[in-house]
Amino acid sequence: MAAPSPMKKRKRRTGRQELLIHLLLIFSVILIGFPLYYGFVISTQSMDEVTKVPQSLLPSNHLLENYIKIWNRIHMGRLLINSCIVALVVSLGKIAISILSAFAIVFFNFRGKQIAFWLIFITLMLPVPVRIISTYQVVSYLGWVDTYAGLTIPLIASATATFLFRQFYLTIPDDMVDAAKIDGAGPLRFLWSILLPNSGANIAAMFVVMFIYGWNQYLWPLMVTSSDKMSVVVVGIASTVPTGTQLPEWNLVMAAAMMALLPPVLVVIFLQRWFVHGLIEPEK
Repeated sequence: MAAPSPMKKRKRRTGRQELLIHLLLIFSVILIGFPLYYGFVISTQSMDEVTKVPQSLLPSNHLLENYIKIWNRIHMGRLLINSCIVALVVSLGKIAISILSAFAIVFFNFRGKQIAFWLIFITLMLPVPVRIISTYQVVSYLGWVDTYAGLTIPLIASATATFLFRQFYLTIPDDMVDAAKIDGAGPLRFLWSILLPNSGANIAAMFVVMFIYGWNQYLWPLMVTSSDKMSVVVVGIASTVPTGTQLPEWNLVMAAAMMALLPPVLVVIFLQRWFVHGLIEPEK
């Protein structure tokens, strides 16, 4: 019998690799998706079903009851609106400031340009929790406590976004810059007509990341807000979990978590193609 040809061996090896990759992908999906499914199942059950041993892994018939109950208890609509405002302002503010700062660092020559860039980059070592006391003092002095300005403005600067936009702008050919100058385009015209249209994928990718960052903020909103009308959804969910010996109503907590999960999931779904494109193809 003739030995298998190298081509058949290669195809067989490729088939095994594809099978292994698909098995790993399926395992990853199960590993990531099961906690979400389990949380949804709990949000459809009563407290008796939640505390039952062994617990059922199938949805129950208390979905509407739990969701309506927690919606009214913590004013979920108001919390979602506040979180959307914070996430949108923070993400759009970070992108706008980062684009302008990266544009200045790459396309303008001025004394201390590299020092300015590294000073911006060093702020990555000083996240909000590290400087939260001094930031709160400034916000309190300005009268921004329990306001949207206090919730958003201290969070809109981003060294990460500045660095990423800078790296992209460094790939812009010098010929394009020279052509814009010959056509009489000023700096702002060059930014608006050439850089921004070519930065669409990067902007979308950063918007997804920064929207989720703003949506998940907990410590700063907890500290800078003092009324329920300015609270955000993450703080609202945390308030449903008692700190004493009382057993939490996990079905209501999970119902609130499922509702809080929807906006960022929708953002990721709608911008998924641009998000992936902006991350894996930095050179346009």
